[in-house]
Amino acid sequence: MAKILVAEDDKFLANAYRVKLNKAGYEIKIVSDGQEAIDSLETFTPDVILLDLIMPIKDGFVVLEELKKSDKWKNIPVIVASNLGQKEDIDRGMALGATDYIIKSQMPINDVLAKINSVFK
Repeated sequence: MAKILVAEDDKFLANAYRVKLNKAGYEIKIVSDGQEAIDSLETFTPDVILLDLIMPIKDGFVVLEELKKSDKWKNIPVIVASNLGQKEDIDRGMALGATDYIIKSQMPINDVLAKINSVFK
């Protein structure tokens, strides 16, 4: 069973991801801040990370930077899921090594699932 780390501080949205991704057959771990995302990697090795950018403690840009600098985690695909839709934010996320970038407010959860599924194809 493929594992997904969801770093999302919006509890309602995190739960919606949990329900949808569990139904799709994924093992899910939800974290609510950037530091927790990094810490969780010590005990949970995901196949994909769904990463919000605006989170407490460490934002998603910092988390992405740390992941990509780590030999242990740099090859884990990261899909940024944010409401930051400015070209500069998207470009920055992709330059830091994101596999994909989605704007949450413009993407139904079924489409998020499709993006995750595409990583495994």
